[in-house]
Amino acid sequence: MSADLLLVGSVPYDTAPEVFEKFGRPLAAHLRALPDGEVGPRTHWISRIHYQVFALHPDLEIIQRPPLDNGADRLNPHNTSESWRFKVRDGVTKIRFGDPGWRLGYARDALTSYFAFKTMREKGQLPKGLRFQVSIASPNSAAPPRVFNNQGDCDIVREAYREAVAAEVAMICSKIPHEDLAIQWDCSTEVQDAYGAVPGLPKEGAVERNIGQMGFLCPKIPETVALGFHLCFGTLGGWPRFAPDDLSATVDLANGMIEASGRRVDWMHIPALANLDDAFYAPLARLRPHGARIYLGMVHHMDTFERRLAIARRYLPDFGLAAYCGLGRTPPSGLGDILREHERAVEIAG
Repeated sequence: MSADLLLVGSVPYDTAPEVFEKFGRPLAAHLRALPDGEVGPRTHWISRIHYQVFALHPDLEIIQRPPLDNGADRLNPHNTSESWRFKVRDGVTKIRFGDPGWRLGYARDALTSYFAFKTMREKGQLPKGLRFQVSIASPNSAAPPRVFNNQGDCDIVREAYREAVAAEVAMICSKIPHEDLAIQWDCSTEVQDAYGAVPGLPKEGAVERNIGQMGFLCPKIPETVALGFHLCFGTLGGWPRFAPDDLSATVDLANGMIEASGRRVDWMHIPALANLDDAFYAPLARLRPHGARIYLGMVHHMDTFERRLAIARRYLPDFGLAAYCGLGRTPPSGLGDILREHERAVEIAG
């Protein structure tokens, strides 16, 4: 196996075995880890946390939910204006999520999918040495400011989620052999914040206020478990949710995340727009990966892929490839074309 490709996470088939068979097997020789596709409710990423976790907490009050579709209830917003929104009930200064290790659902889903992964690998349908990848929304992205009534409420929920997700990670690491496991933190709000694009938050100090969560969480992941990051420009309402002029703030955030992790980071995914300007990619020269494999999210708009690849290599000669984000909001009918784009990208990149 090589490390030519990274699958960010979501692949919208119905079941994890379908993801492993239809998407994983054709690409497995180019992967170091294989996600389960974030199937089911996780396809919609943090919306699942909002309706399965936050909406059920007695200390949180729902102030907006996605509108009905033709009279039927809907759990996932079509765009940011329809997002779930909450407030912490008056007088509450701290909340906790019960059933530690299981409450958020990541551990239970990981164990179910890992069984299918291990079975296929034992049958020779997936290669030995391939790790099982668990992708988890970071605290700052799971509880973004736009979802809460005020910054104080946001901070209270982030602290509770941080404790809960640490328990989920501990449970996953206790149940899945470390040599089989990779954990990836998915970070979208952090990237938006780094560019000063989160309303009400100043650009100054953005990196610092987003890396503390990783200083808390990453040292809890054993060194024998692989660790990665996915930085994201956002896809809710269409990709990209915001389009920066260059990768400068993304690089600053990536460097900060790696430094704050307190342990080895195995990979860092950085999205890339369909941009043909040198200035967009030039900040890549400032990356300090400390051994982490960099994956650029360039597998899209294949008519310009080769030109973009050449430009990026001027500033970062060696990197792997990925899509710009997970594919959860992509119609399943388009997955065959996207699979072929990944195969073609590896061929072009050599």
